[in-house]
Amino acid sequence: MLTGREKEQKKLRALYESGQAEFVAVYGRRRVGKTYLIDEVFNNDITFRHAGLSPISDDDTSKKNNMKEQLGHFHQSLLAHGMKECEPPESWLDAFYMLEKLLLERDDGKKRQLVFIDEIQWLDTPKAGFIRGLEAFWNGWACHRHNVMLVVCGSSTSWILDKLINNHGGLYNRLTWEIELQPFNLYECEQFFISKGLSLSRYDIAQAYMMVGGIPYYLNYFDKALSVPQNIQAIFFDRGAPLKDEFDRLFSSLFTNPDVMKSIVMALNTKYRGLTRRELLSKTGITDSGLFSRQLKSLENGAFIIKYDSYGNGKRESFYKLADPFCIFYLRFVSDSSSRKKKEWISAADTQSVVTWTGLAFENLCFNHIKQIKAALGISGVSTDESLWSKKGTDDVEGAQIDLIIERKDNVVNMCEIKFYSDEFTADKECHFALVRRERLLREIIPKKASIHNTLITTFGLRRVEYFGDFVSTITLEDLFQDL
Repeated sequence: MLTGREKEQKKLRALYESGQAEFVAVYGRRRVGKTYLIDEVFNNDITFRHAGLSPISDDDTSKKNNMKEQLGHFHQSLLAHGMKECEPPESWLDAFYMLEKLLLERDDGKKRQLVFIDEIQWLDTPKAGFIRGLEAFWNGWACHRHNVMLVVCGSSTSWILDKLINNHGGLYNRLTWEIELQPFNLYECEQFFISKGLSLSRYDIAQAYMMVGGIPYYLNYFDKALSVPQNIQAIFFDRGAPLKDEFDRLFSSLFTNPDVMKSIVMALNTKYRGLTRRELLSKTGITDSGLFSRQLKSLENGAFIIKYDSYGNGKRESFYKLADPFCIFYLRFVSDSSSRKKKEWISAADTQSVVTWTGLAFENLCFNHIKQIKAALGISGVSTDESLWSKKGTDDVEGAQIDLIIERKDNVVNMCEIKFYSDEFTADKECHFALVRRERLLREIIPKKASIHNTLITTFGLRRVEYFGDFVSTITLEDLFQDL
């Protein structure tokens, strides 16, 4: 059964029944469930389907004939769907001409002809002329046939954006619809686990999300007979663990220059608040150029990193921050460069490094659920900007950091304190004076007309003791699990 994706399912069925030619792109990061969505929605309605060959190969020589292999594989798909025996195509123009011929032969004049091309970016090998062939297929033939629907899926968001959605050539403005498939939020993770028969508390689901994110493919590895720590042990650390090498596979499948992209991500992982462009260039040794800008944009488009403006010294400065939960957890505890104490995750759960990571990971979870936080605050319709803020300390002045700032157009700034606890949070005297100090520092850099609302985001709420009144609003896990 397909969990969630109700809006996407409804829209895809409406496009299928529109009675006119449709060209639809479904995109999102690898393992997010794009192919599964198409299979579940259309089931037996697919007339022709093909998936590009993965560029990941143990045989380096295979890449020399990549175009030939892709064309040969496409030819096999044509044969499997009923095309008469013939020689393989020598170009993508020939390949799409063959597809046109096959569809004409199979057209009964009654049923919609749905063409599904999966992992389309892998077909676009260097100098192959794939886009030219796709243009000829759609512009010269398919768009004129009211019963044809072309659905393409891609894990490379940047490829879909550059080559299809923002195409300035023959495919300019040719897409009739686009769907960006996002990772599950907490509510969708909960529904997914329920559908798999896993009985997990919302506290446990939040921890699972903090380790693998809302990626259905990863969540599917969780075993209902195991606790969350036992599952993490089995998924990442045991011999033959399915996600032990996923980081390298993920980047190799998405990017033509995976080593460079990984170096950017690993550099960002060294600083929770993120790095400025200048700091990132210095840390990676990459040359500042338009190519570097495109690489950052590709990581943004793939939801691996986010770009945000940070307050500081009276001005705003842009930071790039690693935001993908899986990458953060993998680089901290699973990769070869991480601590070898990781082998027994259950025994490591109470170590200081894991406790520190848990706090930061929950902050990241909150950053990925801004929509739910705004709903809990009753400001869903208010325009906002979200950021982190930190002030470096000196020999004489202590530094300070604010976990999340929500600057609202209604002249309110929510100064958010984020705490991951296994029980209610207690605001003590130390917490009180820290809030007072941060509020004073924040007051120096926000508009004078703005009000500051101290906001607590925590797991199980705020204990009503002496200083609980310091917080105007309290947001809990229950709020973060809203279905929005």
